[in-house]
Amino acid sequence: MRRHLFATAALAAALCASTTWAKAPAGVIDLATQTVPAAIGTDPTPDPQHPARMAVLHIPTGARSGHPVEINGVAYLAAGAGPHPTLLLLHGLPGNEKNLDLAQAVRRAGWNVVTMNYRGSWGSPGSFRFANNPEDAAAALAYLRDPAHAQDLGIDTWHLVIAGHSMGAWAATQAAAKDGKLAGLILISMGDMGIVAHLPHDKLVALTADNREALDGVTAESMAKDLETHAEAFATGPLAPALAGTPLLALTSDDGLASHTDALVASIRAHGGTGITTGHAATDHGWSDHRIALEAAVINWLRKLGG
Repeated sequence: MRRHLFATAALAAALCASTTWAKAPAGVIDLATQTVPAAIGTDPTPDPQHPARMAVLHIPTGARSGHPVEINGVAYLAAGAGPHPTLLLLHGLPGNEKNLDLAQAVRRAGWNVVTMNYRGSWGSPGSFRFANNPEDAAAALAYLRDPAHAQDLGIDTWHLVIAGHSMGAWAATQAAAKDGKLAGLILISMGDMGIVAHLPHDKLVALTADNREALDGVTAESMAKDLETHAEAFATGPLAPALAGTPLLALTSDDGLASHTDALVASIRAHGGTGITTGHAATDHGWSDHRIALEAAVINWLRKLGG
């Protein structure tokens, strides 16, 4: 397995919800002293009538481009009659770390969790393009809100939260800003592709060359040019006004990328955003030795949000 996207700090440095929910949490999480929820280490009581289950999804996307496909998704469905609040969890580039331990822990805490693979990644049809990723996230949200799918999967469509790791956090930010109806946004060690796009060309090619396994229809050079061409459109800073009303959990690590998240948080606050919770861990991009701390931070925040 190659390194996670942006795992080399030196390279990185070169560069609403319904009224029944609680008030958006805000503040700073001390990851070392936070309460560890029981759901991290304890299975829920089995519910024979409404057991936890998994469902394979085929999510339509790409119609706007004229090349419609159905991308792969998996729903980790919580036990109980439901409907349940639901978390859409996006992976990074290329997605070696999919945070499925986080998905399972959040499900044990009573949430549904949906994962997906963008077009051209990990067996999903189509060609990989950075601009497709937020569109695919939006398509997944539309799929989950469809009344038939929501009923079948036990989804509380008023209580949808989107989360992402690395590039997935960037895609989640883009999708959340355009959506405007999400109950929350979670960023885990975000890599802002609008910032990454400004790396020198040779370093950008080296970065994409080391992070394109399991991606179809691309070369390192084409990925670098894709980023450079869309640098302005990919920036998250201009999205701050649209995100000011969305509860935000922003988690950073010692991967050289914390400034990406810090800049967005500062911009959202400058536009009146107050429902912001932050936390920082002295760990790597993949949170390799802070997995329980990550799970605890997410579950505790979701519970304060009202789930």
